[in-house]
Amino acid sequence: MARRALLDRGDELEAGSEAVSRGHAPTHGQVSSPSQAPSVSELQFAERVTSHWRGAGGRWLVWVGRVVVWAVIVLIGYRGVLAIVSGQSSPAHTASQRTAVSASAAFPVALAEAYALEFGDVYLNFSPATAASRGKELAAFLPAGADPELGWNGAGTQQLLDEQVAGINVRTAHAAVVTLLARLSSGSLIELGVPVYASADSIAVSGDPALLPAPATAGIPVADQAASDQAAEVALQSQLGGFFAAYARGDQATMARFLTPGAHITGLGGEVTFGAIDAVHAPAGGSSRAISVTVTWKLPARPAGRRAGAIASAPAALQMTYELTVVRRGGTWDVQSIGASVPTAQGPP
Repeated sequence: MARRALLDRGDELEAGSEAVSRGHAPTHGQVSSPSQAPSVSELQFAERVTSHWRGAGGRWLVWVGRVVVWAVIVLIGYRGVLAIVSGQSSPAHTASQRTAVSASAAFPVALAEAYALEFGDVYLNFSPATAASRGKELAAFLPAGADPELGWNGAGTQQLLDEQVAGINVRTAHAAVVTLLARLSSGSLIELGVPVYASADSIAVSGDPALLPAPATAGIPVADQAASDQAAEVALQSQLGGFFAAYARGDQATMARFLTPGAHITGLGGEVTFGAIDAVHAPAGGSSRAISVTVTWKLPARPAGRRAGAIASAPAALQMTYELTVVRRGGTWDVQSIGASVPTAQGPP
């Protein structure tokens, strides 16, 4: 009988659980009848659903965690390989760049260039007649105890015609080499390296200058001439004479008849007079083209002195080539801009 009671009690609990799961909880004191108990197949299905739900939730969290961990590992590995491939020599290279930049910022570049120009004006001029004064002037650029002649033996004559700063190489925050480009009375074009030391507000030529070769003349590649438009060249040849004559005088009213609307060209203001148009090259194209025009200018005659011959007294003439942008409007070509002509180089020399 006790065993029967326990079995009945189990049936009641199972029935109560089924009722709760279906939303029909038994009221207080109500006992489910045996006919309301779930079947064996229903219990097995509920057990499988419960077991599957618990396992699926756990696996989902595990897989998300694995993905995050692998992403972190891949990112760390990528950054490490990138640092090994491209970053080993970077610190030293960056440090040298910072040193060069800081040295350039600290060194008085403009003062050193002007100082070297003044020094070169004295150093590159010498003559036995002015040796004493030259030595005194050079001593002002040199530290105490330096040779005021800087190795000159006191013989020969040289005259500086012109000089410019070609560049400066800043070595440290206090030292640099200024390179001068100079033309001498002999006709030579040379470079002169002048070592300079600067500290606070003081500056001096710190060593012997060095004579350097002038830049070599570059070989310019031959440009491929574009196919020309002969009809346009003939029309431009006849129209541009009036434009260049007005351009030489700086005659704004006359030039305006040859210009596109909104174009503004000043002119030469009478520095030269128009001679002739020697050549026009107009490439084939549309209504707007860049053309080249070779013009002969006549310079005003200058008094050449009593002993000058007829050739020296004749006015000078110079041939020059311009690049013009012209626009076809109403049967004529109007000028939009004018400038120096730069031949288009095709490929390396």
